[in-house]
Amino acid sequence: MTEQIEFTLRPYPRGIHLVTGEVMRQLPSLPVTGLLNLLIKHTSAALALNENADPDVRHDLNMIFDRLVPENAPFYLHTDEGPDDMPSHAKSVIVGSTLTLPITDGYLNLGTWQGIYLCEFRDYGGPRRLVATILS
Repeated sequence: MTEQIEFTLRPYPRGIHLVTGEVMRQLPSLPVTGLLNLLIKHTSAALALNENADPDVRHDLNMIFDRLVPENAPFYLHTDEGPDDMPSHAKSVIVGSTLTLPITDGYLNLGTWQGIYLCEFRDYGGPRRLVATILS
């Protein structure tokens, strides 16, 4: 059986944001076993699974991404939407737009320190649309 819903995450400022709880509140009851696939319908933000306990990880990830893909690089051609736009697209390619997570006993089967993150790469990205597909 497959169930699919689309929902919106509230706007977040630029950064890496733990959204596991917000995502779970949008979902129906999960099956005993199955898979949850999440897709973010944007090209300047991403979804990631990572450390959910120490907020320094989020800070460090931001610093890493900003060094890997700096703003205002002289070789960027796509610059009409501001200095954070092209770097946001590149960062979203690096991180990815989907997560596929196992469901066991009606819950996401995540590691002890794992959480779902919205990686917001724009200064003013706005609300972000997600599609959740539940396979059982």
